[in-house]
Amino acid sequence: MKRLICLALLCLAVPLMSQAQDAAANPLSTTVRKILTDNAKNLVAGAEAMPAEKYSFQPSPDIRTFGQVIAHVAMVNNNVCAMLFKPAAPMPEKIAETDPKEKLVAGLKASMDYCDQAFSKLTDANLTEMIPSFGGRQMTRMGVALIVTNDLIDHYAGMAIYLRMNKVLPPTAMKMPM
Repeated sequence: MKRLICLALLCLAVPLMSQAQDAAANPLSTTVRKILTDNAKNLVAGAEAMPAEKYSFQPSPDIRTFGQVIAHVAMVNNNVCAMLFKPAAPMPEKIAETDPKEKLVAGLKASMDYCDQAFSKLTDANLTEMIPSFGGRQMTRMGVALIVTNDLIDHYAGMAIYLRMNKVLPPTAMKMPM
C-alpha cells in the first residue's frame, strides 16, 4: 500500500516539477501562456453564463450581438494563432454568429484550445523571432501572441457589460470578495 501511495505521489509530482522547470527556464513565455489561459477561462465562463435567449442581445443597433462577439473572438483566435507557427495546425470548425449558444460556446472553446496548442510552442528564445503577420508585415512572435491576449481582455470587458445589462454577474465579479 505504501508503494502505491508513493507511486501516486510521484506521478503527481513529476508534472509539477516539469512545469516549475519550464517556468524557470522560460519565464516570459510561461507568463504569456498563463495570461492566455486565465483570459480564456473568463471568456468561456462568460459565454456559458449568458442565457441562450440573450445571445441575440445587442445594446444598440450599431453594436454586435452577444452571439456575434463570441463568433468574432473564435474567428480572431483561430486566424491569429495560426500565424504563430508554420505550418499551422488544422483550424477548428468555423462557427457562424447566428449559430445556437451551444455551437458558439463549443466553437469558442475549440478556438481557445487551438491557441493553447500554438502557445505551448512558445519559448523565451523564439518570442523575438520575426514572423509574417497582418498584410505580410513582419512582427515578433511575442507581438502576435499579445494581439491574442489583448483581444481576449478587450472582448471580456465588453462581454462583462453585456452580461451586467442582462442582470448576469460576470465570472470575474463572482471571484471578488465583497
